[in-house]
Amino acid sequence: MMLNPHLDVLRRIVIRLRGRPVDWVVTGSLGVALQGVPVAVHDIDIQTDRDGAYEIERCFADYVAKPVRFSESEHIRSHFGALEIDGIEVEVMGDLQKRLDDGGWGAPVDVECHRHWVEVNDIRVPVLSLDYEYRAYLALGRTDRAERLRTWLRGRDGS
Repeated sequence: MMLNPHLDVLRRIVIRLRGRPVDWVVTGSLGVALQGVPVAVHDIDIQTDRDGAYEIERCFADYVAKPVRFSESEHIRSHFGALEIDGIEVEVMGDLQKRLDDGGWGAPVDVECHRHWVEVNDIRVPVLSLDYEYRAYLALGRTDRAERLRTWLRGRDGS
């Protein structure tokens, strides 16, 4: 789990978004790694709301690899785009929704409700809580990732 290049890019994101009207969090493998879970990290995933996704795109206009656009797959939909900063892919997802069992769509994720802060190398980083990540992986049918998180959470809590 080599995070130095990712942390360098993350520092730039944190600094550039500071003071901007964007509620955002780091999610996915980097989000859980920043909270101590031993996982491989390949990119940076950011969740925000719809307006936040387009604001992040404007803030990092020189790094846009894929413009933010509404995108839908079988299991999720969001305003999705990607940046490339120093060779690191940064995926941006705004108003992410998950497919429900009845075929409809859940409400967009309110990142502020599930946000947790971590301090890493003197930067304060917003991440999705591990409990939320666990439930999200279950909802998406990613049971292997959910089980890994559940096992780690139990070990941390002494259960």
